[in-house]
Amino acid sequence: MAKKITNIQVKALIRTMQQNGMDYVCITDIARQKNAEEPKDVIKNWMRLKNTIEYMGL
Repeated sequence: MAKKITNIQVKALIRTMQQNGMDYVCITDIARQKNAEEPKDVIKNWMRLKNTIEYMGL
């Protein structure tokens, strides 16, 4: 299947991608809004949250 890429403008550009009928959002772009120099730290903190772990378990 072909990929379809669109962009969303919130406070800054957030990339999205559609592949095989599924929509994906770039969490790195979202994390960059909180910490532009180290977005990986924001993502690591998200991955430790209880709600995130429960969601991933579904």
